[in-house]
Amino acid sequence: MSLSTITALSPLDGRYANKLAALRPIMSEHGYMHRRVQVEVAWFIALSDAGFAEFKPLTTGARAYLLGLVKNFSEADAAAIKEIEKTTNHDVKAVEYWIKSKFEARPELEKASEFVHFACTSEDINNTSHALQLRSGRDQVILPGLDRVVLKLREMAHAYADVPMLSRTHGQTASPTTVGKEMANVVMRLQTACEKIAAVKIMGKMNGAVGNYNAHLSAWPDFDWEAFSKKVIETPEPLGLGLTFQPYSIQIEPHDYMAELFDAVARANTILIDLSRDIWGYVSLGYFKQRLKAGEIGSSTMPHKVNPIDFENAEGNLGLANALLKHLSEKLPISRWQRDLTDSTVLRNMGVALGYAALAYASLLTGLNKLELNEEALAEDLDAAWEVLAEPIQTVMRRFGVQGAYEKLKEVTRGKTVTAEALHGLIQSLDIPQAEKDRLLAMTPGSYVGKAAELARRV
Repeated sequence: MSLSTITALSPLDGRYANKLAALRPIMSEHGYMHRRVQVEVAWFIALSDAGFAEFKPLTTGARAYLLGLVKNFSEADAAAIKEIEKTTNHDVKAVEYWIKSKFEARPELEKASEFVHFACTSEDINNTSHALQLRSGRDQVILPGLDRVVLKLREMAHAYADVPMLSRTHGQTASPTTVGKEMANVVMRLQTACEKIAAVKIMGKMNGAVGNYNAHLSAWPDFDWEAFSKKVIETPEPLGLGLTFQPYSIQIEPHDYMAELFDAVARANTILIDLSRDIWGYVSLGYFKQRLKAGEIGSSTMPHKVNPIDFENAEGNLGLANALLKHLSEKLPISRWQRDLTDSTVLRNMGVALGYAALAYASLLTGLNKLELNEEALAEDLDAAWEVLAEPIQTVMRRFGVQGAYEKLKEVTRGKTVTAEALHGLIQSLDIPQAEKDRLLAMTPGSYVGKAAELARRV
């Protein structure tokens, strides 16, 4: 069976392949190889500038050629590395051999070929490559996907700032809010979550087999290898990696920053699961209609249905993403003694975890863009819930010292169908100033929204 979108084992590379085109070049094995080549080249060029008599600074032409290997890295190049790996049975060594193969007929580079992968353990290349992948995945896919959701929700918060909506706490009618204010709540939560994701320092180490520069110092005992490694890791691209230097490690970078990043993404996803379920509920209540698309079918047997499938898809994929992200964050910081290999196969699924998240963001945005507010349904719901005005009435009663205010309203409203007439009769009987009576008599469930509109517009 040939590999295609309908034979792919994962729906990310099958059914949803076209929705993840931006993530695939970054988090795929091709992307991993590309970053490995980048790290090897940056290390090699830096070694030529270290002042060693045995490795003179490279010429401008040689540098441009090496950086071109990174810039122009192609699927054919990745396939060539995989072909070498069939012999080496070692993926990092295959990258090293591929780079050396590109030195043929270039005497300057051929002479210096043994400085490719010099004093490095495979993990020096792998951890920095994973860091470069994660930084790109975060900055180019995850955060932009979340930003698009935030922008749409902010737009809705402002557009619906003044549209009153009945609240429900514990599933029961409660003090009204506005549709815009409920969107604003999510905007603020997501903005905070995005700041946490963006603030994670993406780290890398290049310090040898057990983190002590053993091999490095055996070659040049008096050279400051730690400072050199820090410079390569923190110098901006393309001559460096532009990461944050990790000074202490075993053979592998500790992966604590990865756990922090994955937990931060999972936190944002949890907020969006909350949103997806709420919107699903509002669609069920009729607060939102969904814009129809010609030709689409909601049910194979019930032609009237327009299902909230985008929010259901988002919720499902966010759950999958968080299950993987949780495992990644719990497993990756744990390695037996100075190294075991359990992280290696797990790390190859980072793109899967981020892929489900990116897919969910796209589904959620599609769903939000389909929504049309049903103000008539919102108004009807409010007009059938006069009991929510028991709160302001008893609060005003308390202000003027009316004894047993809460209990009197409880007697009139709890478990009963409350009408405007019944509340108005109670208000008229109160021993409070007439101006306050008039203010309460003018109040409706739709006007009792506090600062909701102001808060929504302010977000």
